[in-house]
Amino acid sequence: MLKGFQTIFVKELKELIRDPKILLGMLVIPLVLFPILGMVLGYAAETAQEQAEKATLLVVNNDGGNWSEVFIAFMNASMKTIVVSNLTPQQVLEQDLLKQNNSTQFIEIPAGFSANMTEHASGNQKIKATVNVYGVFQGSGVFSDIGASVTNVIVSKFNRYIAPDVVQITQSTIIKGEIQTGVDPATLSSLMMMQTIAIPVTVMIMLTYSMQIAATSVAMEKEEKTLETLLTVPVDRFAILMGKLASTIIVAGIASAAMMIGYNYMLGSITTQIPSELSVDLVKLGLMPTTFGYLLLGISLFMTLLSGLALAVIMSAFASDVRGATALVGYIYPIIFIPAMALMYLDINTLPMAIKALFFAIPYSQPIIASKAVVMGDYTTVIFGIIYVAIFTVVVMYAASRLFATEKILTAKLLFKGKMGKTVAETE
Repeated sequence: MLKGFQTIFVKELKELIRDPKILLGMLVIPLVLFPILGMVLGYAAETAQEQAEKATLLVVNNDGGNWSEVFIAFMNASMKTIVVSNLTPQQVLEQDLLKQNNSTQFIEIPAGFSANMTEHASGNQKIKATVNVYGVFQGSGVFSDIGASVTNVIVSKFNRYIAPDVVQITQSTIIKGEIQTGVDPATLSSLMMMQTIAIPVTVMIMLTYSMQIAATSVAMEKEEKTLETLLTVPVDRFAILMGKLASTIIVAGIASAAMMIGYNYMLGSITTQIPSELSVDLVKLGLMPTTFGYLLLGISLFMTLLSGLALAVIMSAFASDVRGATALVGYIYPIIFIPAMALMYLDINTLPMAIKALFFAIPYSQPIIASKAVVMGDYTTVIFGIIYVAIFTVVVMYAASRLFATEKILTAKLLFKGKMGKTVAETE
């Protein structure tokens, strides 16, 4: 049965094992990719937790009774609190008290809090006391609402200490400087997460697929020995490069447009499927991209795809066949996957400056950063990212044009040699 199977199987397996480019892609990259991603997420979660524990909680005491003082003392035992009195929530924002006290949320103890607590303690279980929690919406990261969670936990502990469910919480969110009553920051963050997962996944798929196409275009010419013939015809070398890139640019442009249409449809679907009891209207809250925002996001995605295509052409020039080109392009994947997967869960604005700068420096993270920035109306960040990726693309395309201008496009190879498997670029 299956005569010769063992011979063919052993032959193919040996060829794959002996190819260091394939082994690196299969073993080294995953073993590096996921530990790095784990460290980034772990560090971000730890940092967010530490910031939440060290955060200052602003308490607006509009009650002034004995029970409000007890409640404030209980809160202060768990986290540092700063108390102000007789202010409306709008006055807190107008006086910029959150920024002055380095806080992202405040609790209002309304008038009548102590009276309700006293009546509940006297036996009227139907009477509840209420505190109003206002949190600033910072983004859609998984760890962005840890501070609000800490506050909820403290109120729950107070309830267990005094009486079950004696204090109830009403949640409101501060979005772009305006108070949105009845909107839970944690719920809003969860809904926004549903939106922002689509962009990283799409960017990963589009970049990897487009780069493989571009790399295969050059590698196939080298493998089939047609590149030598092509370079001998009376055509400018740079025109050959641009011809190869232009076709993939058109594909990238169509892909970007299709992605924007699909992304817009997805956001609309999410908005219509939000349960009515959550009472969250993303359009009304101003958390849907504008037409200008969609335009900037499309440009950012297109420029990123263009830079990836040019880089793939350079990488494929060092391969002698299609399989080698595919393996070489795979080395670029970590700088695509790491920011894409990390920014699914993290809000870049809450990260430490060093990690934030690292993500901004990776060109392939710009569309993901842009997708969150356009929602918040931060067009400056998006435009800066487009300019940065454009400069990076020009540099990469210049390097590609210089490579095509010489005979190295025919002879360049990436060889693995030496006792330590040192990788060097050589020409025959």
